Amino acid sequence: MHSSNNRLYPSTFNRIYSVWFRHFRVYTKNLISNGLPPFLEPLVFLAGIGLGMNRYIDQMAGIPYITFLATGLPITAAMFTSAFELTYGTFIRLEFDRVYDGMLAAPLNVKDMMLGEILWAGTKGLFFSFAVTIVVAAFGFIPLPWSLFTPVIGFLTGIMFASFSLLITTFVKNINHFNFYFTGFLSPMFFFSGVVFPIENLPPALRIIAEFFPLTHVVRPTRALCLGDYSPVLFLDFLFIVVFTLFSVWPAIYRIERRLIK
Repeated sequence: MHSSNNRLYPSTFNRIYSVWFRHFRVYTKNLISNGLPPFLEPLVFLAGIGLGMNRYIDQMAGIPYITFLATGLPITAAMFTSAFELTYGTFIRLEFDRVYDGMLAAPLNVKDMMLGEILWAGTKGLFFSFAVTIVVAAFGFIPLPWSLFTPVIGFLTGIMFASFSLLITTFVKNINHFNFYFTGFLSPMFFFSGVVFPIENLPPALRIIAEFFPLTHVVRPTRALCLGDYSPVLFLDFLFIVVFTLFSVWPAIYRIERRLIK
């Protein structure tokens, strides 16, 4: 009897995949409006900032400034989309649409749902970083072919920021409070994590602070991958990604489970 029940109950993989597939179905219902902006946004940014600043800044860190900027943009796209998914998206599903209540009626637990959410955010991080990479590579702003592997780091970026954003969401009671997270944390990181200029150009104290920013540890390996400029510090970057993700995801799941049960 026990083995029969096990056959009827979906595996952990299938439970997590079902949550991922639910989000995939919702996202692809409006594929044009959801999928086109990631290909257009880097053009607007590069035209407005990259090409404009490139007239005044010839080189940055020994490479053309437009290349320096283009090697960071795929990862910031992954960061923002995954953070948005596990903040506003999760909060709406939790408090307004009550999506999780319906999911819990299925053979799913909170851990399955949240891991499925994070996996979906990682997938969006991969897709958005892929879209940006294709655009900047098509214009010759980044070298090929190794830069085509950038979406792999985009996926890791999505997982990391989704985990941390879920933890932030467990503390939020009002949806407007996410403004503090985006304006007070994510946006400053964009400027002080080596995307717009090297962190080596920062004052010593800010350089130390920049090393605690998670974005720093995904921008550096992305740029190294695109340019083929590897160093031992990249191992520490990937170690940071793993540790930061694990220390975010488990308390986040624990707290969201308590919130749902309550």
